[in-house]
Parts: sequence; structure tokens; C-alpha cells
Amino acid sequence: MNIAIVGIGKFGKTLTESLAKENHNITIIDNKADVIESVVEQFDVMGYCGNAASYTTLKDSYVDKADLFIATTSSDETNILCCLVAKKLGVKRTIARIRNPEYALQVQLMQNELGISLTLNPDLDTAHEICRTLTFPSAVKVEPFAEGKVDLVETRVTKDSLICNKSLAEINEKYKINILVCAINRGNEVLIPNGKTIINEGDYIYICSSARLKTNSFKKLNLFKSNLKSALIIGGGRITYYLAKLLINRGISVKIIEKDINICKTLSESLPEAIIINGDATNHALLEEEGIANSDSFITLTGLDETNIILSSYAKNRNCPKVITKVNNPSYNLILNNIGLDSVFSPKEIFTNHIIRFARGMENSLESEFKSLYRLIDDKVEALEFIISKETKYTSIPLKDLKIKKGFLLASIVRENRIIIPTGTDTIKPLDHIVIVTTHKSIKDVSEILE
Repeated sequence: MNIAIVGIGKFGKTLTESLAKENHNITIIDNKADVIESVVEQFDVMGYCGNAASYTTLKDSYVDKADLFIATTSSDETNILCCLVAKKLGVKRTIARIRNPEYALQVQLMQNELGISLTLNPDLDTAHEICRTLTFPSAVKVEPFAEGKVDLVETRVTKDSLICNKSLAEINEKYKINILVCAINRGNEVLIPNGKTIINEGDYIYICSSARLKTNSFKKLNLFKSNLKSALIIGGGRITYYLAKLLINRGISVKIIEKDINICKTLSESLPEAIIINGDATNHALLEEEGIANSDSFITLTGLDETNIILSSYAKNRNCPKVITKVNNPSYNLILNNIGLDSVFSPKEIFTNHIIRFARGMENSLESEFKSLYRLIDDKVEALEFIISKETKYTSIPLKDLKIKKGFLLASIVRENRIIIPTGTDTIKPLDHIVIVTTHKSIKDVSEILE
């Protein structure tokens, strides 16, 4: 597929790398020649230097040949204008990155009236992902499927967990719970498990469960942690604004520490229910004074990865029950794992996942519709959701009779409002939502799981 990307900052560069790995033909456009030259050389893509809001620039860079146009500059207005020009040139599908909260109510208008196919707000999306984890603190992360009916929950196994040192078959037989462990991260090893796989202390496991029943399941396995009542947030940017509103609406008290007095004044006006502290959070005395030792959760959302990591490490050492860290540089992942910071969120990765999901959906067959994508364990595992459109060669056949390739696991079937954690006797039927977990990459259709 031909894809044009405008704006090659940190978001655009990450997006270019990911889409190039999906074997798309990429053209990048930016007004900085050195940026274009560097990215073209690094990822073997086409590049064009110029003002992407200009009709002439987009026409000369052959944007009219693109199947998908993505505008991800730092300016919302520029992104909207670029998409409108690309639409005028004949591009059928356009995506704009839009972050300003003031535009939130106009998103539907942009899509319906202006013809922009999709608008994405990575700050808001990141806030939603963090909020899901904070409202289920037993999890390192929570990823929703099937319109929120199914959750894929990442959690760390401790020695006091009832599943520690037991095989999956033994756990299923003993506790009779409707969950499926569908992936395990053990050190540098990634496993798609079977019934004989034994869960070890320190494993990060991915559990597929009914969203409604996951609390009871975690309680039975001694994996449950009590709900949070307070959040201490460091940094006063857009993610903080969105997250604070979400948490306040859920009855969680919010305190924000921000060193810029003007940002503090803005937050005080827009978030009257939150406590806003003007100060430097790198001063540990301030953190102690503002109650880090008594906070249920500690979230670092400053613009500097290094600051976020240092502050989160301090909170971890102060035994804060839930620590969440925003980090955009993927090279820090190994360090974070080694120091015990596991709830890590990257806005640019969340943004990229949305784009890849959209692009793969454009390439679907008529047999299934691609709905959701989450990349797990440093992109070593993918969790994907499909809707089965019609009868196929793999429907109405017991799963035990299907020849499924190694490295694939059918984690869940949602049929109407019923959640099925599948066994060998279950079948896939038309209109089912199915969740697949795999170590294979770039899966676009359900038929690819079969030998």
C-alpha cells in the first residue's frame, strides 16, 4: 500500500519505521532537509522536502498516488489543512493528529463534513490507557477488546500468588476460572503457552478474561490489589489534563505537581476539583511534603524521559502501591525492566498502534474485519481482534480439528454478549469477535493462522 506521512518529528519517525516494517511503500514529507535525508537513509523510504500544507508540494510529491495520507506535524491546524489538500488531490483516506482539547468537540465534524477519515489524539488515548490501569491496579496494563467486553490483562506473578509454580492445566483444573493465560514474558524469553507450561515467580503473564468477571478471577488467584483512592501526578501537560478529568470522574482524588506557574494557573481553572502544587518534583523534600508515602498511585508525565524514570524509581523505593511512567524512548525499556518499573506508557507507540490497525483494516479480505491491535513485550507479541464476516473454511469446525500454526493462540470468542474462553470443542462462527495472540508479525486476516 502507498502511504504518505507528513511531519517527521518523533511521532512521524516512529510511524515511518513501523509502517516500513509492514512492507508499505512510504513517502515522507517535511520542511527540514536534514531530517528527510536521515530518515530516507535509515528506513529506505521516499522523501520530499517542502511545506506540506502547500498544494504544490503535495502535488509534486505524488500524494495523489497514496492510498493513505497521515498528517502528524506538531500543529493541529497544519494537520487539518494538509488532510484537506490531500483530499482535494484525490486521496481517499486521511488521518490527522489533533491534540488540542478545544478541538475535541469538533472531531465528528472534521470526519463527517471535512472528509478526514480518522482523527487521533495520542495524549487523550494515553490518558485512557493509563486510566484503565489505575482503575484495575492488579494489572501492569489492561487492553480492551470486543467493545470492552473482553480485557487482555498483563500482571506480574509474585511468590504468594496461587498460580505460582503450577502448570496451566493444574490451575484450570483446581480453580475452575474462565480465563486464559495467552502469553508469558520470562526474562528475555517470550512464550505462547500450552497446558503443560508452568508459571514461575517473576513472570509477566497476559490473561484474557471477561471484563466484567476479571476482578473475581484475580481474587480467586490471589492476584487482586485493592482499588485506588488517590493519584499524585507529576507534570502538567495535556496528558495530565485528560487523565485528571478521567480519574476525578471515577471518584479518585488528584494532586498535580507542576513547576511552571502559568500552567498551574491554567490547570486550576480547568480542574477545580484537583489540588495543583507549583513546585519542582525533583526535590524529594517536596514529594515527601505532598504525601508520596501515602499516595495510592504515582504517575510521571513530564516531557523528559530521564526525569520520569528517576522520579518513578524514587516512588517505587518509597513503596508506592502503583507507579506509572511515561517514556517515549524505546531504548530505555531494558533499563526499566531491570529496575522494576513495569507500567510504562509511550504516546507515540499508542499512536502508531492506532495507525497500523487502520492500515491493516484497509487490507482485509472479505472473510474477516480487522478491529483491534495491541503490540506487547517490546513488539514481540501481537494481540489482534477480528470480526468473522461470513462462513469460511475455518468456521463451524472444532478448533481441535483446525491445523493452527505454531505461535498462534485463539484467546477469546465473543458471540453476541457471551464470552467464550475457547477449548478444543468450540467453533468459530460468522459474526463472532475473536481475539488472537501471536508471535508472528503483520497478520491481516484470520486465515493466516492456518497451516
